[in-house]
Amino acid sequence: MRPHTLIIMSAALILGCTSERGAPPAADNAVGFLAQERQPAYAARPVAAPQAYDEVALTEIPEVRISTPSDMAANMIIRTATASVQVDSLEPAVARVKELATRLGGYVGSSGIVTGKNQLRQAAIEVKIPAARFDEVLSGLAPIGELESVNVSAEDVGEEFVDVNARMENARRLERRLVDLLATRTGKLKDVLDVERELARVREEIDRYEGRIRYLKAHTAMSTLSVTVHEPVPVVGTAGKSVMGEAFTQAWRNFVVLVALAVQSLGVVLPLGFVAVVGWFVTRRWRVARQPAA
Repeated sequence: MRPHTLIIMSAALILGCTSERGAPPAADNAVGFLAQERQPAYAARPVAAPQAYDEVALTEIPEVRISTPSDMAANMIIRTATASVQVDSLEPAVARVKELATRLGGYVGSSGIVTGKNQLRQAAIEVKIPAARFDEVLSGLAPIGELESVNVSAEDVGEEFVDVNARMENARRLERRLVDLLATRTGKLKDVLDVERELARVREEIDRYEGRIRYLKAHTAMSTLSVTVHEPVPVVGTAGKSVMGEAFTQAWRNFVVLVALAVQSLGVVLPLGFVAVVGWFVTRRWRVARQPAA
């Protein structure tokens, strides 16, 4: 065997023994790797000291204000209005009123149209408008037709709103006390039933107060406008009839009424006339009897 071949084989054996002695088993390598992965990443990192808050940044934070019933009471006003508008054509005007209410964020609550024979064509529309846009809807009625009348009324319910809220808070405190008392009550059954009846009464009051508060909030948030839209009153009579013909007809009716009144008056005039004639005749005979004979 050649010398360089022996040298290569000896070097390979030495490297193989060294690797077998220094390298751990495969299982040990896997366990060690998992142990390193399970260690937290921040274990070897130094903990930094907490930084001081920036005073300027803290002063720039806006203050959050919670609305209380006393603050809301200033805007608790129920506004209602009635308006009358004369238009040339009824149906387009009704459509424009409804479109105005929708455009301003409101809705039509109720509506009705009267278009019978020999009747004035008119429509009554009730719309609900947000309180903040109440003045806009009144201004929007002018382009629809001739605005004849507008009546606005306002009712301040702020004091009632605050009072109902205070009553409700007191009722809730009483409810909590009754619930705690019922949970710890170990006396007679009659006492427990009395507490339950009082608790039911208090909860009924709370429901009534909450309903009243919802009513006030709803009616102050949405204002009510009642609009009456009508066409002009006809001045030439009804269709198919002339003005002079209607005048003669009314004159004949007045004459008939006058004759009827005269006939009805005979029931008073004839008895009075008969009494007057009898009285005159008796008076005349009495005067003749008193005169001396010729």
